[in-house]
Amino acid sequence: QVQLVESGGGLVQAGGSLRLSCATSGFSFGTYAMGWFRQAPGKERELVASTSWTGRITYYADSVKGRFTISRDNAKNTVYLQMNSLKPEDTAVYYCAANRYTGATNAAEYDYWGQGTQVTVSS
Repeated sequence: QVQLVESGGGLVQAGGSLRLSCATSGFSFGTYAMGWFRQAPGKERELVASTSWTGRITYYADSVKGRFTISRDNAKNTVYLQMNSLKPEDTAVYYCAANRYTGATNAAEYDYWGQGTQVTVSS
């Protein structure tokens, strides 16, 4: 049974930091690219960051470059998203997702999804 469980969301003031974690099981984590998406009310789900199965190749949306860092620990089957200098526009539900192919940016290309964790940034 595939499981992706996000944690670490919450309420933070603008300029603050949060670290999201996504613990996975039930699939070969070390052979999957991983991504973090977010979805704000009334908006489409967007890719925030992704990492190749080795962690050597990463992608960031322009809106988070220089503020967010994606990383993974293949020994722990876990992917992380360190979010610094948070802004109110970062408020959304954040989802982790798994994909067999590095470079996928479309949500429809991802195979497995977590249930999401809410991030709220107050001004």
